Amino acid sequence: MFELLAAVDEAGVVAIEGPPGRPVLAGAGDVDRLLEACFGADCGAAMLHAENLPSAFFDLSSGIAGAMLQKLRLYGVRLAVVRGPGVGAASSRFGELVAEERTRRDFGVFASRAEARAWLAA
Repeated sequence: MFELLAAVDEAGVVAIEGPPGRPVLAGAGDVDRLLEACFGADCGAAMLHAENLPSAFFDLSSGIAGAMLQKLRLYGVRLAVVRGPGVGAASSRFGELVAEERTRRDFGVFASRAEARAWLAA
């Protein structure tokens, strides 16, 4: 599964990306593989699609999002998640997390790949 992660260079901004519509990370511990991919590509950014993450990531009570984001932040890796309309439900607390994270530069959720890439480039 982890071989699906690939380094993509667009306009000089390198980020590890997951493929649309495919599961890649099954649990919080899998964030280590994402970090390995980032270190291997010498980049500090990742862009995943909602389908690349476990569905529990979007339910803060599961603790998965918190554990993953804390580890990514510890190693200085920014994460953009593409989560278009009609993609599974998220807990209300997840929406609060996204709103709070807008004041930081570590994590963002976007409706399109283009928006996510623009944020990573900024």
